[in-house]
Amino acid sequence: MSSDLPSSCDLLVIGSGAGGLASAVTAAVLGLDVVVIEKERHFGGTTAWSGGWMWLPRNPLARAAGIDEDEETIRTYLRHELGEGYDEAFVTMLIEHGPRMVDFFRRESTVDFIDGNLMPDFHGNVPGAGAGGRSLCAKPYDGRELGARLQDLRPPLEEIAPFGMNIASGADLQHFLNATRKLPSFLHVLRRLARHFIDRASHGRGLHLVNGNALVARLLKSADDVGIALLKETAAVELLRDGERIAGAVIEHEGTRRTIRATRGVVLATGGFPHDLARKSALFPHAPTGREHWSAAPCSNTGDGLRLGEAAGGHVRSDLTHAGAWAPVSLVPKPGGEPGRFPHLVERAKPGALMVRRDGRRFCNEADSYHDVMQALFAATPAGEPAQAWLICDHAFLRRYGLGRVRPRPFPIQPWLSNGYLKRGTTIAELASACGIDAHGLARTLDAYNATAAEGRDPEFGRGDTPYNRIQGAADNQPNPCVAPLGPGPFYAVRIVPGSLGTFAGLRTDAQARVLDEHDAPIPGLYAVGNDMSSMMAGRYPAGGITLGPAMTFGYVAAHHAGGIPLANNRS
Repeated sequence: MSSDLPSSCDLLVIGSGAGGLASAVTAAVLGLDVVVIEKERHFGGTTAWSGGWMWLPRNPLARAAGIDEDEETIRTYLRHELGEGYDEAFVTMLIEHGPRMVDFFRRESTVDFIDGNLMPDFHGNVPGAGAGGRSLCAKPYDGRELGARLQDLRPPLEEIAPFGMNIASGADLQHFLNATRKLPSFLHVLRRLARHFIDRASHGRGLHLVNGNALVARLLKSADDVGIALLKETAAVELLRDGERIAGAVIEHEGTRRTIRATRGVVLATGGFPHDLARKSALFPHAPTGREHWSAAPCSNTGDGLRLGEAAGGHVRSDLTHAGAWAPVSLVPKPGGEPGRFPHLVERAKPGALMVRRDGRRFCNEADSYHDVMQALFAATPAGEPAQAWLICDHAFLRRYGLGRVRPRPFPIQPWLSNGYLKRGTTIAELASACGIDAHGLARTLDAYNATAAEGRDPEFGRGDTPYNRIQGAADNQPNPCVAPLGPGPFYAVRIVPGSLGTFAGLRTDAQARVLDEHDAPIPGLYAVGNDMSSMMAGRYPAGGITLGPAMTFGYVAAHHAGGIPLANNRS
């Protein structure tokens, strides 16, 4: 490590996802000297692989569009969703300061947003549920603006980014799905691909950044603009104390250790514990050894921040409804290494796909949220059996929407049949045999589903009954965008195993993001944000973006507290 790197600062941030970078940029804008350390080669953490959505009710973009909700409506939804886990102090902080955070970043940094005014909450039948206006996403960004820093940005997740190119949800995704069916969509995709390959030839990666990649890029540019020291391949080994106060950390780079003193404290933002076997074993009932769970988060998220916090006197919550943000995942074979993890977030809601267990029976509304689908799978799995399922479809579905890592037409399917990722059967009985599914059970399930599917009905699970279901479906499939018959063959399937997008259980904090000790007293100088902070949603998942929205908000809150600047005194 170069001797000219900082040995002291006001605020030290450990981790470089949205929560950590939001803390850092806010603190630097407020006048603090900030250092960010990241143990990986690239900055961005799980955020850089995410959809980039943030759940932020009453945000400025929604209100500018005329969506001006009463706060009590939002609280009503969260009270019903969170039950005993509802915490007034955290909810108030998010509702009041989430919008101020958005204004702050739009005014003081390169970070900007696009609205999610059509994005509904997950559970549309719950009192207070929103039909839109509670979400934001990062505005697309031109990677050229990052300059040399572009090489430090974590690339998109390979499994969901064709040719390394992220596809934005909404109109961009619809164009890709319709590229072989509609001329305007074909031309859109052609332009996107042409630009992408030109960018790869000139810069080694795509430059049209969207989703979480755009959010991290904008935060990194903002960090450089305000003079934050960004140290990569640098891990935190232990926290330093000055009496009772946390006052920095011992860090390690290329085998050499040194200290960084931090007069205002340390922010833990290392991304939770999705790849910590011991903690998964302790907190995930479906993963008794920790190896039965396959997270789509970066493999470097191994619980470092939680261990540092515990060593300083903090405690990881074990009383949440769910310790992780569950998602159905399929394992993508890779030569000579661990399989890739494909999170099934999109195609399940399209008309004509079903999920079944090995008995051939459906167990859920496939169009529900990823978290809800996995809860249903856990509930349907007998004790002692591994939780797994099969996502099945017919040939027409596969070529239009794809299935997991198998892309739609014109991409070939044979490589995925050859490596065993994709199973095929000319008949349902053949598919059942290939997958180890009970053939009679699967046939009965398909007959029952198809009997009403042509009418757009799903009496068994009510698929398509909520706004969230419908917006995930296919608008041109009527009368129900989520329901259509399967058949004729051939039929296809991929195996689904338990996975997650991250973890919910984290260090217990107060609503100022201060880590609490065993007596629920704040540990001076120690903050936790993002997935190192125990989720304010108490292990529930009421809407998309309930990780990044609070991560950005409480990063903003933590920076104000560390700087000794009351939130009400900022110029929001």
